[in-house]
Amino acid sequence: QVQLVVSGGGLVQPGGSLRLSCAASGSIFSINAMGWYRQAPGKERELVAAITSGGTTNYKHSVKGRFTISRDNAKNTVYLQMNSLKPEDTAVYYCNALLTPTYLGYESNYWGQGTQVTVSS
Repeated sequence: QVQLVVSGGGLVQPGGSLRLSCAASGSIFSINAMGWYRQAPGKERELVAAITSGGTTNYKHSVKGRFTISRDNAKNTVYLQMNSLKPEDTAVYYCNALLTPTYLGYESNYWGQGTQVTVSS
């Protein structure tokens, strides 16, 4: 069994910062890419940032220069540092991992629980 546990999130004023963490645990053989998605009310879920096992990153254009994704492979954990937050960043944020469980012979997508990020004065 595999679990992705998300921590962080909350209410912050515009211009503020938050840090999200997502730890993968359980019967994991290997983890390929990890990433963060978000879904605002009435909108589809969208990719915010992703990082490969080798450290290559990819960002949604509107968060470049404000958000930083990183990962600790030894801890199977991915982070999202969010700075200069704007009201339009308000959404439920989800962690995603493309990984191979020990009990399967192929990669599959796994999701953590969502965490609410609200940017408001």
